[in-house]
Amino acid sequence: MAASDNDGAEPTQGSNRSSAALIGAAVAAGLSCLATPVAGVVGAAAVFVIGALGVLLAPLVALILFFGGGGGSADPVSAADDSLAAAQGDGKGTLDPDQVPEGLADSIEDAGKTCTQIGPVVIAAQIEVASGWDPAKVGPNGEKGISQLPPAVFTQYGEDTDDDGDTDAVDEEDSIAAQAKHVCALARQAQALLDDGEAIGEVLDLTLAAYAVGIDEVRRAGGVPSTNAAQLYLAQVRSLFAKYQGLGGPPPSFPPTASPSPASPSPGASGD
Repeated sequence: MAASDNDGAEPTQGSNRSSAALIGAAVAAGLSCLATPVAGVVGAAAVFVIGALGVLLAPLVALILFFGGGGGSADPVSAADDSLAAAQGDGKGTLDPDQVPEGLADSIEDAGKTCTQIGPVVIAAQIEVASGWDPAKVGPNGEKGISQLPPAVFTQYGEDTDDDGDTDAVDEEDSIAAQAKHVCALARQAQALLDDGEAIGEVLDLTLAAYAVGIDEVRRAGGVPSTNAAQLYLAQVRSLFAKYQGLGGPPPSFPPTASPSPASPSPGASGD
């Protein structure tokens, strides 16, 4: 291997960014593997899943540090620790505005203050899973915009957040605000299940599972359901926490910001 100009020196910011990005990918891959239910292993809650995370990812992170050019610095190790801690955390870390589309950081920060159970990192991670930040996406059941809320859910929680005279699911600010209200409503129900002894686990895990499969499924399971839909969604969202806290590499590119079409009807204030 050819000698580098940085031999014996501190790693460059770019190399540290690359290591962080690789670690983020390892977190995502490991969480996705953990998300698949296995008979006799998956139990009542995703706490077990998250608790096993460090054991599963330890060899992956070791390989990244060995081949990723750590340069003898402790920085890659710290990046690995930070990425794992973020994936296992509560999603209330500081949002890195460079990781979200221009002009949306404030809306996401505000959404993360809607209730105490969630933070902006959770909101951002959910949006990536839902739409990849594509404001023009239309789902198979009529979901619209970056948050991909079911039409009935947007009708219930949607408001003219940006005061443009229209309430529209393809309006990013309206969509994000409605998403936050929906998540917080589920979080309150999840907390009630915990308080009443009807479920075990962490309120965020129960909330994310309810977002994916419904609060009734969480109640019936007594925690995070051991289904692919619930477990995989939980893993996907958590695997992105490090990225949106600025630990997952350089800023990405995003689809163009949507301009609501005048021909697009507003969901209005009443149900379908």
